[in-house]
Amino acid sequence: MEEIQLELEAAKEQMQKAVDHTVNELLKIRAGKAMPNLVDGIMVDYYGSATPIQQVASVNTPDARTLAIKPWEKNLIGEIEKAIINSDLGLAPQNNGEIVILTIPPLTEERRKDLVKYAKNECENGKISIRSARKETNDSLKKLQKEGVSEDDVKRAEDKVQKLTDDFSAKIDALFEKKEADIMKV
Repeated sequence: MEEIQLELEAAKEQMQKAVDHTVNELLKIRAGKAMPNLVDGIMVDYYGSATPIQQVASVNTPDARTLAIKPWEKNLIGEIEKAIINSDLGLAPQNNGEIVILTIPPLTEERRKDLVKYAKNECENGKISIRSARKETNDSLKKLQKEGVSEDDVKRAEDKVQKLTDDFSAKIDALFEKKEADIMKV
């Protein structure tokens, strides 16, 4: 019985990781609003070493369409602009001598639909990970049955694994619905 409980805990942990990963991937999809995490992953050349932009500047959103990046050292403005231009953001930075300003353009209807498709794909990847965890757990339970665990206990455990799968898949569906509404909101 204890082995079954360990398998169920492991399955739950794997499924939660899939949901967490999906949340992180969905956060990277910008819905036309300026968010500080938009520049996550952009590296700036800071005295010869690649450093995340958040470690050399403060990133704020003065309004819904503007991102203000204020470097802690003024001589980094050019490096920050270069890093943003070389990134895949597709935004043109401007500076006023003290801060780098990114203006986020409103999304077109076509771009919104593309982003919804991308979000749906990320959510589907999360569900695939959950189903994969279910399969691995069920395989482990079958092995336990061959090692002497009763068939009834294994069957009950498989039912619990399916319930976990359904619960975590529903969480991902809810994440997608929320993100879709966010993207399509003009």
